Amino acid sequence: MKKLKILLLLIIFISVSFYLFYREGFLPVNKLSKETKTFIIKSGEPLDTITNNLASDGLIRNKIVFYLVVKKLGLERKIQAGEFKISENMNAEQVANNLTHGSIDTSITLIEGMRKEEMAQIISKTLDIPEIEIMSKAKEGYIFPDTYQVPKNASSDVVLTIIKNNQKFVKAFQNIKKQTKLTEKQALILASLVEREARQPSTREKIAGIILKRYLADWPLDLDASLQYILGYQTNEKSWWKKSVTDEDKNIDSPFNTYKNKGLPPEPVCSPSLSSLEAVINADPSTPYWFYLTDNNGVMHYAVTLQEHEANVAKYLR
Repeated sequence: MKKLKILLLLIIFISVSFYLFYREGFLPVNKLSKETKTFIIKSGEPLDTITNNLASDGLIRNKIVFYLVVKKLGLERKIQAGEFKISENMNAEQVANNLTHGSIDTSITLIEGMRKEEMAQIISKTLDIPEIEIMSKAKEGYIFPDTYQVPKNASSDVVLTIIKNNQKFVKAFQNIKKQTKLTEKQALILASLVEREARQPSTREKIAGIILKRYLADWPLDLDASLQYILGYQTNEKSWWKKSVTDEDKNIDSPFNTYKNKGLPPEPVCSPSLSSLEAVINADPSTPYWFYLTDNNGVMHYAVTLQEHEANVAKYLR
């Protein structure tokens, strides 16, 4: 009987202690506060990270209690990425519920193969952010194409952070280190060239293999895509990508001119699709082909020798 009483007292003690611990952690950090703080959740961020960040920002009293509140309310999968306004006068439940609504309400689709100026224009039109602001902060090639859900009143920093943390691309970059001898930047530059050169998804990996083979052999890449990039906006065509590159264009003095310079351009020429990046990761530089061209119908033709390539040019492009 004595042992039972001790056990009962122990249970009561633990229960009371947990209740006090839970109640203390549930309370607002400062119930008298009238200020709000901006709290950002990145795309794909796990609950543990969100909880740690809330505690670091002084927006919750206790990480364990907040975690239990989220689990109890079944909100873990309802918490969204984006920018939130949170006050220290909110209790743990109010903070948790705040993270599930009112943040992501605008959809933005960024298209693969576009250069920074084109991406900035889409973002500006959708979110009313000045194009120049995106241009000054974004890096060419790193505005990953995808459909994003972003806060309606998001700043340029928030938008670019959400894009940068696209988990599909983050994982692809991790695979670059595991599966290739390329650096992240080299792979991204190659992927941007593949994106502009390959007219059909089914040809990307083969084109990637040929470009990579030429690069590793220290051949000039001879790619129109890099020339189109340095030629910039074409007023007559109303396009950032000149339709036909001329022999005169091929003599332009620029590090992006892959007809005059060996190696890769210094930067990506566009933001490549995930499939183009994966094509580079899986590219086979032992392909027998050294040359390719696209005919007027968009069909790719490959050649092992220069003579075969010239025959293809005569047959399909003249």
